[in-house]
Amino acid sequence: MWRPGDPPGRRSFAAVGALACELGGRLDDVTVAYETWGTLSPEGDNAVLVLHGFTADSHAAGEREPGHPESGWWEDVVGPGRGIDTNRWFVVCPNVLGGCQGTTGPGAFAPDGRPWGSRWPVITIRDMVEAERRLADVLGVACWHAMVGPSLGGMRGLEWVIGAPERVSRAIIMGVGAYATAEQIGTQTVQMQAIRFDPNWRDGDYYDVGDGSGPVTGMGVARRVGHLTYRSELELHERFANRPQYGELPLSADRTGRYGVTSYLDYAATRLSRRFDPNSYLAINEAMNHHDIGRGRGGIAAAMGRITADLTIVGLDGDRLYPLRLQHELVELARPPLDLHIVHSIIGHDAFLTEHDQVGAIIAKALEQ
Repeated sequence: MWRPGDPPGRRSFAAVGALACELGGRLDDVTVAYETWGTLSPEGDNAVLVLHGFTADSHAAGEREPGHPESGWWEDVVGPGRGIDTNRWFVVCPNVLGGCQGTTGPGAFAPDGRPWGSRWPVITIRDMVEAERRLADVLGVACWHAMVGPSLGGMRGLEWVIGAPERVSRAIIMGVGAYATAEQIGTQTVQMQAIRFDPNWRDGDYYDVGDGSGPVTGMGVARRVGHLTYRSELELHERFANRPQYGELPLSADRTGRYGVTSYLDYAATRLSRRFDPNSYLAINEAMNHHDIGRGRGGIAAAMGRITADLTIVGLDGDRLYPLRLQHELVELARPPLDLHIVHSIIGHDAFLTEHDQVGAIIAKALEQ
């Protein structure tokens, strides 16, 4: 987790003021961490907003370096000559509100100098977008040429084009639906319970504990559950089947060996624990559970009717977390109805991270419309 005093890497920081949350509560002195690539044109008409997925951050492109524990999550999509061509576009990627890589979140310091912890309010996707709207004001971007959002980023993209239609010309929405489904809420709630049942969670106030411990075991369980939803059954079968991890014997009386897929999930959990705050995992998951573009707007059809931006809806054909029926619903409710663009892959939901050629080609074409 990034904290003030750590190397900033490529991050910049914008103070966007106090934020009154949709469901109550108030965040004072909100900071948004963000990164940029390319140059804003004199007319300000070439700005592209990239909105990251659940556990990613502002580092969409760039090397691993002090301040950035991993290389850019969309390294092969954002850059010179790539799908989002930074020779042409001024690209902005903010870390989401509630995150833990520089933007105000549960681990950030409240006005009293202590981490928010258990005092962190419930936030929604609309609160996240409000923080991003204020960032656009700071940057002097009156209207985005485009925004690109996969997964959680797609939820924010939909809220942008519905809640602030005058500020977005086009949007590429990928691997998401108009609302959280029962299965998504169910699996995400199980992940949240894994963290809250960890005795080291301490109701969210674990930052100042002398031994530095936190609910990383619970978050590890949550990540394992989540990761299974990000990959397709077929991909896991072809990659691991029921083979043991190399050099280990799971079929043994002492239960010390692991299967290949078990080792893979262990690695995913350990990798996340090095860079992510369990309270941010809870805050963002909770916001995704509340995702519903039709809430307070007369339903999802009425909400879709507010959109004036050119929409490109993208589905991932192996996705079991956000299956294609959800993107079909979006294109059918759009006015006029749209064609659905499909990324073909057995990977599953994570195909937006792995199928760079297909994803980049769809985005590049949409940016040129």
